Amino acid sequence: MIFGLSLIAMASSLQCQTDRPVDDAKGLSVGATAPTFSALDENRTLFHLEHALKEGPVVLIFYRGHWCPVCNKHLGQIQDSLKLIEENGAKVIAISPEKPEYLDEMAEKTGAQFTLLYDEEYIIANAYDVTFKPRATELFTYNTFLGANLKEAHSDDSQRLPIPATYIIDRGGKIAWRQFDPNYKKRSSVKDIIENLP
Repeated sequence: MIFGLSLIAMASSLQCQTDRPVDDAKGLSVGATAPTFSALDENRTLFHLEHALKEGPVVLIFYRGHWCPVCNKHLGQIQDSLKLIEENGAKVIAISPEKPEYLDEMAEKTGAQFTLLYDEEYIIANAYDVTFKPRATELFTYNTFLGANLKEAHSDDSQRLPIPATYIIDRGGKIAWRQFDPNYKKRSSVKDIIENLP
């Protein structure tokens, strides 16, 4: 896959994220330059962030996976109000470390008509500083009871996840707003997204 030079540089400097706890992830701040990237979508087509930004702001949502009930509910709410977001000139992109076949499952569960992307090797999540390693008890719950199967669904067996953060990126490539909380139950609302679109 082809990635922007700025993304490669940031990702290489964040290799220490492999085993870090959730509280060590801080996320990129408002005003920072958003790392550009290219990634495969659910149709196995290469998506380029810089191309999308030429058309307007991008709402970038990190989610954990198709197995996550809170993610399903959140992306379902985004889909329900997608027309309102798009009428304000923005494009919605949702990213997870799951392979494309699992993106298909997420699209079916949520009815998502916005772009879902595969974050291979956690490169995008690393660049936005949202990657962490869940505790062993959490991994047991995710894999055993929720059917996450993280070692199979992801590009490696590290079982890392992204904090489910939302970033609004303006046309100039700057982060205009973010919702970032280590508590996976707290997500961006459609109201907050619309009110903060540049």
